[in-house]
Amino acid sequence: MDLTTREAAITAVPGHTDGHTDGHTGKERKLRLAVILGSNREGRFGPVVSDWFLSHAAEHQDFTTTFIDLADTDLSAPLSSRPGPAVRAELDKVTPTLAAADAFVVLTPEYNHSFPAAIKALIDWHFVEWQAKPVGFVSYGGLSGGLRAVEQLRQIFAEMHAVTVRDTVSFHNAHAHFDAEGRHRDPAECDAAARTMLDRLAWWGLALREAKSARPYAG
Repeated sequence: MDLTTREAAITAVPGHTDGHTDGHTGKERKLRLAVILGSNREGRFGPVVSDWFLSHAAEHQDFTTTFIDLADTDLSAPLSSRPGPAVRAELDKVTPTLAAADAFVVLTPEYNHSFPAAIKALIDWHFVEWQAKPVGFVSYGGLSGGLRAVEQLRQIFAEMHAVTVRDTVSFHNAHAHFDAEGRHRDPAECDAAARTMLDRLAWWGLALREAKSARPYAG
């Protein structure tokens, strides 16, 4: 997708403005948080983690939340500045949400000491949509809890001119911590970690939104 097409797509997002107030009431609107589930494997554990996290995001007073499940998209690995109709249809599922977001949370497992290819495809098909926005991480895996995947993602998002927050939520040996109904067996610590990360995202999201309103970011 060329730059002109991308800018048009951003402008066309319903209800999206470059400012930080609601166009109808003049009041400061909540931050738009896009939560991205990065696993698209068959039999994945990701939906258990995303359901848990989305319940916490819904309770946070600073955010309205939109969910992107990469299992519902099929972005091509080969990149093109002029994607064909099939790729454009897949981009239409995610690009407007990314463009409208003020902040992101990426939920990632760890596969072979790294993150899923679907996340890299999503990142690489976009650029301006990530710029000058904060990114938080929820990871899960074995002994490492997905933290090796997160460390690699931090480097990639830095190249996108995004700001990653230090505080994360990590589930080591994740399957053992949730019951059959998807409830965490001992939630005090992870609940606190989620609140802390969301608070940090809210601070950065508001600060960056106000900064861009005063002076557009030129990355």
